[in-house]
Amino acid sequence: MSDETEGLRDKLARQGEDALGKLAQELLENPLVTSAIAQAFSAREKAAQAQEVAMGALNLPSAADVERLTRRVRSVSQRLEGIEDGVDRLDGKLGKAAKDDATAGRLEAMEEQLSALTRELSALREALPGAAAQVPSSQERLEVSE
Repeated sequence: MSDETEGLRDKLARQGEDALGKLAQELLENPLVTSAIAQAFSAREKAAQAQEVAMGALNLPSAADVERLTRRVRSVSQRLEGIEDGVDRLDGKLGKAAKDDATAGRLEAMEEQLSALTRELSALREALPGAAAQVPSSQERLEVSE
């Protein structure tokens, strides 16, 4: 009896699959259905374009803009890690060199000269006519390149 039930079930499943296949084939061959599908895809594309234009008008980033910015931030992060590694190596070398008294004196003299140069540059910057005030980094805007 179970063989008959399984045979009947398989037969009904095959007939259902055949009926669905025929229905799908007839729908795809129907010009009214295919034009409706084409119009729906066209409307979807136009809506996506309109959304992109609206977001651009509102100065909101698109998903592609966010993805490009994410890749750029990752690239900058990797470069920064490389710079940090270089600074750590340099710091280690300078730490060893600073133990030497003669080198320590030279480093102190260099630091004093750098401080003096920094003060002179600050004075020159303030003395320049029409010098624009620097924008704090928290108020800067990032540009996303394509």
